[in-house]
Amino acid sequence: MSDQTNTTSDRRRVVIVGAGVAGVQTAVALREQGWTGAISLLGAEPHQPYDRPPLSKAVLLGKSEGSAFEVDFDSLGIDLRLGREVTGLRPAERVLDTADGPEPYDRLVIATGAEPVVLPGSEGIPGIHLLRTLDDAVRLRPVLADQHDIVVVGAGWIGAEFATAAREAGCKVTVVEAADRPLAGALPAEVAAHMAGWYADCGAELLTGARVVSLSEGSVLLDDGTRLTAGAVVVGIGARPATGWLAGTGIELAPDRSVVTDERLRTSLPDVYAVGDCASFPSARYAERLLVHHWDNALQGPRTVAANIARGEAEGPLYDPVPYFWSEQFGRFVQYAGHHAAADELLWRGDPGTAAWSVCWLREGVLVALLAVGRPRDLAQGRKLIERGARLDQRQAADPSVPLKSATV
Repeated sequence: MSDQTNTTSDRRRVVIVGAGVAGVQTAVALREQGWTGAISLLGAEPHQPYDRPPLSKAVLLGKSEGSAFEVDFDSLGIDLRLGREVTGLRPAERVLDTADGPEPYDRLVIATGAEPVVLPGSEGIPGIHLLRTLDDAVRLRPVLADQHDIVVVGAGWIGAEFATAAREAGCKVTVVEAADRPLAGALPAEVAAHMAGWYADCGAELLTGARVVSLSEGSVLLDDGTRLTAGAVVVGIGARPATGWLAGTGIELAPDRSVVTDERLRTSLPDVYAVGDCASFPSARYAERLLVHHWDNALQGPRTVAANIARGEAEGPLYDPVPYFWSEQFGRFVQYAGHHAAADELLWRGDPGTAAWSVCWLREGVLVALLAVGRPRDLAQGRKLIERGARLDQRQAADPSVPLKSATV
């Protein structure tokens, strides 16, 4: 890095809104990239910045008190301000509005993440819970410890993970899903159908095609007239980008409420970037805009943002990752890499009735996505093949005894 770049960054201040993994990693990556200017990291919660995956596992079950990041913000010269909620943005003045007064910036990074979708009519009813924050996990911990009967609304990733933890704690669990299968928004019916039995295997009851009509303290009414009693109700029906505070600021938002970014994670406003769960980006690999609500995206994106800020956009990298996530549920380790569409060809590796199997998605013979259940080697090899744009020999790829890396054309 040249002295001129150092001098320029010395005079400039980066403000990062959001102290989750994307915000923290952006601040750290800026220092790693040689940024010598001021960095302010604003977090709405009062807690030290923490990682979210343990919330539905160790923290929820009382095996860990928290999951704070091991980052020495002081030694890195990062001005961490907790309990500082940002309420607005005035881009013409380069100022953020907060409850504690205005906050000027030279470069701005939006990393406000996502917020859970609230079930209509559930607000203010005792015993109704979400699971997104550390406070949510702490409130749910005694519910599990006391082994309450629990109704989970939503059989997505978070619903399955919570149901797993609740069963481990000895709770009676009923999961209610409006769709005809679990993970309906993520996986096709022929794949998700094989996961429905996991609930019964774990001792949880799964009700599909069941819509919640109303909630009251201690009970859930379904559209077929069934009333479920519940010591607690946990709602896990999805999350949306936490971008409401950007309304009227002139920043471009997509129909899904994500901040629209370009291939360098720049927004429609000058010197403003967005990263993590709140931002969508154009993928050249998949020829569409992606909104990825997973930990790995919040880890990778900050490196791109930091490099573009620190090096200058003419030298900075483009962002087009192979999306990746994992889930631990019902005694199974589930991993997914890539991105598939309904038109992509589905190829099985192994028997989905067993403990270990995989599914590949092919587009004109090219591997574009892979789901691995208990087959981490398939995932590791498949992820590299997706990055390469590799073609598969379908006969060999369908044989689970053949390493996936050996099934290329």
